[in-house]
Amino acid sequence: MADGIPVDQSKPSIARVYDYLLGGKDNYAADRAVGDYFKNDLPGSVAIAFSNRQALIRAVHEMTRLGITQFLDMGSGLPTADNVHQVAKRLVPDARVVYVDNDPIVLTHGRALLATDASTQVIQADLHDPADIRQHREVKRLIDFDRPIGVIFSATLHHLQDEEKPAEVVRFWAEQAVPDSLFYISHFRSGHNAETQAAEQMLQATFGRGRWRTEEEIEDLFGELEVLEPGLVPCARWKTGTDTADVPRIGSGPMELTVWEQLIACGMARKR
Repeated sequence: MADGIPVDQSKPSIARVYDYLLGGKDNYAADRAVGDYFKNDLPGSVAIAFSNRQALIRAVHEMTRLGITQFLDMGSGLPTADNVHQVAKRLVPDARVVYVDNDPIVLTHGRALLATDASTQVIQADLHDPADIRQHREVKRLIDFDRPIGVIFSATLHHLQDEEKPAEVVRFWAEQAVPDSLFYISHFRSGHNAETQAAEQMLQATFGRGRWRTEEEIEDLFGELEVLEPGLVPCARWKTGTDTADVPRIGSGPMELTVWEQLIACGMARKR
């Protein structure tokens, strides 16, 4: 039970599966069964999770470099090493962060982790209802919408079906933000191959959702925001030349990406 909300351990959670793939321990047998499918039946697919995580670390560095000191992390998942607030506060000690997730166990673990951190908070809310998030007391307490904000959608929008209008979710926050606010999106990228089809079918069968989109469809999620260089690229190639704290890939110089590393793409955009 998390904060009085029962947790159904028999059903896998997206956040807990991701935690398991990254080597975390906050997961149950149902989560590990799904994770083991990716590990054992789709060898190499775990690279998606690691590429995504390392790109997120670089994204937070880039946001702070461009002057962002307050962050909304939409669909944050379970705590792992180098959370958004940890990366941001290494560069901006007074950075403010609100994590948003709908999994009750995320709320419990997040609050335990942040019990002594008044400038970082985790709230349980639904990505589908941005207006409710906007009015949440912790969002109002920590985020000043009269100043630029950094909004992070790291591997979350691909869990929204087309009819759930993910582009409108992004547009809501773009309308709330002042100019020079930054928006980071990472998203499953359709490879039109057997690997994509197998992974997408597993997500749909397990969670009843999961939409792998083309590059054009992912770019459309940014709407009228100005997409910054290098544009939408595989996470393993995004901003890899910057001085960041993420784990370097083995070897030196440019490397050919695996088919799995090509299946998660990201980009950052600015509100003009």
